[in-house]
Amino acid sequence: MSYLIYVAIFGEVAVIFLWVRDARIFFLTGFQGYRKAAYRGIAYGALATFGVACAMFFLELLGLGLILAALYMQGRIEREKVWSNEGTIGRFLGSVKRQKANMK
Repeated sequence: MSYLIYVAIFGEVAVIFLWVRDARIFFLTGFQGYRKAAYRGIAYGALATFGVACAMFFLELLGLGLILAALYMQGRIEREKVWSNEGTIGRFLGSVKRQKANMK
């Protein structure tokens, strides 16, 4: 097993973490941009998981390419601005002020 397998697993963990963070921000604020990001994060997480499977059983570079594509597409989603002057750890963990959710 090559070291690239570990890089692929780390990439998948990053995709899943960003998906969970977007879902957490949506549940706290109710912003529709984060709702869309959370829904699309499911598909990107599946793509990253498929990338890890490809890296483990077929071609490592193909798997890494799929994971990088998932990370790229996850970053392209338009979201509302939720942070103003929070610290790095607060942004990393996705802690935002609770707002009245516009969920119906």
